[in-house]
Amino acid sequence: MPQLVGKEVGSTGYGLMGFTWRAILPPREQAFEAMRTAIKNGANFWNGGVFYGPREYNSLVLLEQYFEKYPEDTDKVVISIKGGMNINGAGPDGSPEGTRRAVDECLAQLKGRKFLDIFEFARRDPNVPMEVTLRVLEDEYVKTGKLGGISLSEVKAETIHEAVKHTKIVAVEVELSLFATDVLENGVAAACAQYDIPLIAYSPIGRVEELAEKKGCTPAQLAINWTKALSRRPGMPTIIPIPGATTVACVEENMKEFDITDEEMAEIDTTLAKFTPAGNRYPDWVPVNT
Repeated sequence: MPQLVGKEVGSTGYGLMGFTWRAILPPREQAFEAMRTAIKNGANFWNGGVFYGPREYNSLVLLEQYFEKYPEDTDKVVISIKGGMNINGAGPDGSPEGTRRAVDECLAQLKGRKFLDIFEFARRDPNVPMEVTLRVLEDEYVKTGKLGGISLSEVKAETIHEAVKHTKIVAVEVELSLFATDVLENGVAAACAQYDIPLIAYSPIGRVEELAEKKGCTPAQLAINWTKALSRRPGMPTIIPIPGATTVACVEENMKEFDITDEEMAEIDTTLAKFTPAGNRYPDWVPVNT
């Protein structure tokens, strides 16, 4: 099994964004039932964000409420939280003050119900040397026992190579799906493999209906298991997809594991080679590959 911050986690993780960042929110009890189902199915790595919803009800509030009701699950789950965006909406704030504010906000919202296993800046701050940001996280939070480890998010390969010079990086979260394979070719996956850093793949489910029908599974199951199967290839890191699901049925669907043969992977490669993505992954004003 993969490991994060010294703890074993399932080969598929669990994204929390859909619970708090959507037009119509699922009822809290439905959310809790889905979260418990994730644990029962081995998805004990949960990924959320400070900005996944308003401060009154974001991922941290949901987690605090969940662990208040189910304290017995606290040690079963590894959580990773994205934050660090400037309070005035001007982008990431990796200054010492901004870094402290970001982590302290997470700790305050968790109210001690759950240890903050992993924190990751949603984007690298281009105006602050990375060493400054990482030193605050390492010296003031990891070494003092307030934080388990430091992750990176939406970074380029050069950022990974630079970051490992200053601190231990426990994970790198980037987009990876059947139709967003940039990280396999731009050095990000290779850098993760070089330093034995698990790659956390968000948005693992793409448009794969025809491929799934041929395999005899759902599109979600094919997309998720394809992402994990990439780990078998030479030069690839451990890859943990984090699909989101807000119902028990969808959680159970996403957690079903099956093997994709090398021949089937080659067939998928051939299909992908014929596909040309249209548009960008994010609006122009959202930084990527930082």
